[in-house]
Amino acid sequence: MDDTDRQLLGLLRDNARLSVVALAQKLRVARATVQNRIARLEADGTIVGYTVRLKPEAEGQRIRAITSIEIEGHHGDAVRRALRGHPNVVALHTTNGRWDLMAELRADTLESFDQLLNAIRSIPGISNTETSILLSTYKL
Repeated sequence: MDDTDRQLLGLLRDNARLSVVALAQKLRVARATVQNRIARLEADGTIVGYTVRLKPEAEGQRIRAITSIEIEGHHGDAVRRALRGHPNVVALHTTNGRWDLMAELRADTLESFDQLLNAIRSIPGISNTETSILLSTYKL
C-alpha cells in the first residue's frame, strides 16, 4: 500500500459515494488508476465493504456508552464470545492499558441500559467495569 492508496482510503472513509471521476480529480490520477486501485483493495480484503453512517439522533438506540472491562485470569475468549453475542454490544476493542476490553453499547432507554450493564457485569470472568455514557458526537 502506497501513499495514493492511503489517500484513496481516506477519501472513501470520508465519503464512499464519491464518483471514481471525483476521486481521480482529488488524487490527481487517471480514472482507470482509481478503478484499478479500488478493485485491488477490494480483492485483497483491505476494503471489506461500504456502509451508511447515521447521525446519532436518527438511530433507534439513543443511549450510547463505552464500557471499560477488566477480565480476570484467562477468561478473555469466553468474555469476548459472550459480549459478541449480545445485540446491544455494537463493537469490542482490546486495549493495552488498565482495561482489557472496551465495549461500545447502545440501548433504547435508561431502564434497558441498566439491564444491559447488569447483564455484562454478571458474565463469568469479568471482574470490574467502568462505563461512560456518550453525550455528544463531533466526528463520525
